[in-house]
Amino acid sequence: MAAKLRKGDKVIVLAGKDKGKEGTITSVDPKAGKAVVEGVNMAIRHTRQTQNAQGGRLPKALPIDLSNIALVDPKEGGATRVGFRMEGDKKVRFAKKSGEVIDA
Repeated sequence: MAAKLRKGDKVIVLAGKDKGKEGTITSVDPKAGKAVVEGVNMAIRHTRQTQNAQGGRLPKALPIDLSNIALVDPKEGGATRVGFRMEGDKKVRFAKKSGEVIDA
């Protein structure tokens, strides 16, 4: 099945402690149904100092469930669902709210 949300998509968080925040997807794990969104679901990771890297408390984005994020409509803004349609011989994703094609 084609992925409705992909790396590089601008999304908004629908539920959880970061509800309403927007960010860009940095990675997607379709098997687990999770995605890592930049600046969302942040946690502090403690790392030991090494010869070439500074240690300390480093913020890290943890995965968030795909059901808790939605694509931001490219035309109107706000959350939208994703649909698929054929344009010529190519299958494209489109925003259901405005009908705008997401990837050209």
